[in-house]
Amino acid sequence: MDRSNLRGMERICGGDRDGKLHLLMEFTDRPGEVADPWYTRDFEATWQDVSEGCRGLLLWFKRQEKNKQKEDRA
Repeated sequence: MDRSNLRGMERICGGDRDGKLHLLMEFTDRPGEVADPWYTRDFEATWQDVSEGCRGLLLWFKRQEKNKQKEDRA
């Protein structure tokens, strides 16, 4: 999803008050947009971006779950 798609989602959802809408690359060390192979013709770069973003998103979910478990124990 690029910034244009993100704006569209925010419009459809009536904003993002809860901060739930993100670009995939925000879960990496290099925030921004996934390389678009339509323009770059570099499908490998897109694959690498998506793969890195998914790994980062998975780590984010794991951290959220770990924090939730800590809160539940408290």
